[in-house]
Amino acid sequence: MKSKNLSIFTNGLLKENPTLRLVLGTCPTLAITTAAINGIGMGLAATLVLICSNVAIAALRNVIPDKVRIPAFITIIAGFVSVVQMLVKAFTPSLDAALGIYLPLIVVNCIILGRAEAFASKNPILPSLLDGLGMGLGFTAVITVMGAIRELLGAGTVFALPVTSKFISPMIVFLLPPGGFFVFGILVAVSNAIAKKQGKKPVERLGCENCPSKGICASVQTASGEVTDDE
Repeated sequence: MKSKNLSIFTNGLLKENPTLRLVLGTCPTLAITTAAINGIGMGLAATLVLICSNVAIAALRNVIPDKVRIPAFITIIAGFVSVVQMLVKAFTPSLDAALGIYLPLIVVNCIILGRAEAFASKNPILPSLLDGLGMGLGFTAVITVMGAIRELLGAGTVFALPVTSKFISPMIVFLLPPGGFFVFGILVAVSNAIAKKQGKKPVERLGCENCPSKGICASVQTASGEVTDDE
């Protein structure tokens, strides 16, 4: 049992890292990683929401009717996001200003809903808690590293502490969207190289193709008459 729980926890850190292996949550990953502190703030906020929503959904998995499970999941997630947003506004207003609209948009983060549907709705509370913690910390680690790289190259600082700014001119492009795409691409390429060396399948598809809940979106779109499986 202990080894199984450890495997669930480490799954999100390495094997199925939500950012580098599943390539989910790329919108906040690219938008807010202009500084390392932003990565930590967004990552911890998402981790807290992941843990709380996973636990709540796992506890209610036998109560929530299957036909309304997605609206129920979103409502639960939105409740925890509202709490986290109010805490951030109250205690770290500067971080709230830096994250901007991307903090409340945690509600629609693919990682959160994906783990709710793929794991929490099918497993007991403890494994769901560990899954949320592992996925959240994996997400936090990657966007913090990405933020540190962009901050170092783009501003010559790390966590606002001068590192190279006094003797190397900062490359502002790394604080702009093209720099975000470049650094993210490099990190995914490194992750793929490591995975290939270990005999694992590299990431070949991006976005929704990697999402555990991609079938849900197809169902929702079909119900709305916008997209069908035949299309």
